[in-house]
Amino acid sequence: MLILVTGASGFVGRMTCVKLAERGFRVRAVIRSVETAAELSVVNGLEFVFVSSLSSTTNWLSCLSGVDAIIHLAGRVHVMNDLEADPISAFRKVNVDGTLELARQAAIQGVRRFIFLSSIKVNGEATDAFLPFRVTDPPSPKDSYALSKHEAEIGLRSIADETDMDCVIVRPPLIYGPNVKGNFYSLLRLLHKGVPLPLASITGNRRSYISLGNLVDLLIACLMHKNALSCTLLVSDGEDISTESLVRRLGSAIGKPAKLFSVPDSLLMCGFNFAGRGSIYHRLCGSLVVDSSATRSLLDWTPKLSLEEGFASVAISF
Repeated sequence: MLILVTGASGFVGRMTCVKLAERGFRVRAVIRSVETAAELSVVNGLEFVFVSSLSSTTNWLSCLSGVDAIIHLAGRVHVMNDLEADPISAFRKVNVDGTLELARQAAIQGVRRFIFLSSIKVNGEATDAFLPFRVTDPPSPKDSYALSKHEAEIGLRSIADETDMDCVIVRPPLIYGPNVKGNFYSLLRLLHKGVPLPLASITGNRRSYISLGNLVDLLIACLMHKNALSCTLLVSDGEDISTESLVRRLGSAIGKPAKLFSVPDSLLMCGFNFAGRGSIYHRLCGSLVVDSSATRSLLDWTPKLSLEEGFASVAISF
């Protein structure tokens, strides 16, 4: 079975290619540079194709010959401080137009299954601590990135309805794992340096996460399972924790016990807002809980890594 993986050089793509090859799949990795090919060339069973951009004009025909399924991971990712003059257009060009053009050409070439990595942000930005997002909830994207993912999902469903190619949509929360970047990495750095953090009182919120290993395992399960046909799947590690618990457990994983102190929530929020980091406050102190029970039941799937094992995988690479 030949699998085309877009975004093969990215955070999720690298491990996806490695695990697919380990399980005996033939893998065609879509990359953008010779340097990336050199880094992945140690993995047996990979072939490489170069695609310089993802848009409505990208020609995928040379990449699609003989392909049975696609795991589409490439896209314009969410950024905290977007410098684009027209962010929604920039996101749509890649995440909507580029994705749907690939799907159209794939359907014409006889690809049977298209797995699309979307985002839980399609559901919304936040939940109550004990009222999780469910797959049956109406979408409520709040920013340009989430809107572009939602529009891509709509377009993919339409293509699936009109062709013989089925589409599987996967919406993960924050993904962490070896070589993680972004805010998760920033938190790890602070813990490693022993910086005291004012988060001891953030115990009432709940947030869901997904380890890279668990996400990749689910993506591979979606390739073969008949019940994944044309489904939207919410996924998480299955254990929802407070920010205080997250920080303490990460500190323990990297061998740097967290130094926490308490600050009233109202003062903490004012401090983040004053620093122009209000969105970070909400990500740290708010709740975003995902109910992945429907996915587990549908695919008879269980996360292979516990939260502690996931955090340990981060520590090894930090």
